[in-house]
Amino acid sequence: MTRFAFDIHATDGKARTGTIRMMRGDIRTPAFMPVGTAATVKAMKMEDVRASGADIILGNTYHLMLRPGAERVARLGGLHKFGGWERPILTDSGGYQVMSLSDLRKITEEGVTFASHLDGSRHLLSPERSMEIQRLLGSDIVMCFDECPRADQPRDVIARSMEMSMRWARRSRDAFNAGGEHAERSALFGIQQGALDEGLRKASADALTDIGFDGYAIGGLAVGEGQEAMFATLDFAPEQLPADRPRYLMGVGKPDDLVGAVERGVDMFDCVLPTRSGRNGQAFTWHGPLNMRNARHAEDTGPLDERCPCPTCTKYSRAYLHHLHKSGEMLGAMLLTEHNLWFYQQLMAGMRAAIAEGRFTAFAADFRRDYLAR
Repeated sequence: MTRFAFDIHATDGKARTGTIRMMRGDIRTPAFMPVGTAATVKAMKMEDVRASGADIILGNTYHLMLRPGAERVARLGGLHKFGGWERPILTDSGGYQVMSLSDLRKITEEGVTFASHLDGSRHLLSPERSMEIQRLLGSDIVMCFDECPRADQPRDVIARSMEMSMRWARRSRDAFNAGGEHAERSALFGIQQGALDEGLRKASADALTDIGFDGYAIGGLAVGEGQEAMFATLDFAPEQLPADRPRYLMGVGKPDDLVGAVERGVDMFDCVLPTRSGRNGQAFTWHGPLNMRNARHAEDTGPLDERCPCPTCTKYSRAYLHHLHKSGEMLGAMLLTEHNLWFYQQLMAGMRAAIAEGRFTAFAADFRRDYLAR
């Protein structure tokens, strides 16, 4: 069986569609990975996540190492068995959460010492420990350990951070390679850093390419810089990475972010937005997002989105969904989350088909016309 392979089936401008082949199944690209932070995609059963069209989900190293603990997950048969998802899982390295969630942290060349946001206990997360945790979880796509500085930091601060992340990437590669059987069936992705700076991004891409990875992520975006700045960076960053490997934009994003990033050559995405928004009463539709708490839905007998074939849209009215969210009923969060995941997967499928048929420019224009009209 194939450990990891990436086949590009068609291109249209910079946009690509293809297939990542792994032992636990194929991943169609462009791909959106629902986020399963703590071994669950919130408000969803795993079979329903799969029914939405997802080929792969994301798990979170930081949260799982703190609760229930990576060693416990390993004793219970690994993350796939524990959470009931038998297809590929990508795990992030934990670095971003350490930087964003831990008030008490100290960054050194060795790694990051931090206090748990749960109970204040102290931990060291290093490249080696991150690789060990992801191995214990049984991850299929392992992410290098890196630091993700804010984009508004001075250039010299971002440069030093990027250079340390590249040293950590080498250590991650070495620790992953020492993982025995896990390394023989899993893949390792490097993470490009450098914020919004083209020169720093190029230096990072060159360092990662020299080390050699199965795929390459574009890190350090979607951290508050805004869509215009993100797209300006994506105008050059993906092409700095090897063309024959998957390119993964971490933590993105809104539906119009996804379309713009695919236009610029990105193949993989993850974001909490469809699930978090679903819990908070927001639904994504082909005609833009809807706030289901809004009174205008109170007596609307129509579906969320007439173009959507998901179970929520085919069985329930806007009026009922409005009632659930106004009443604080948990079913409201479940139904909107299900719809949002279906919508994201339909969007990815639509982009794959448009690229394959050489009509992606028209698809993107039609999408933006309808989605951004309101």
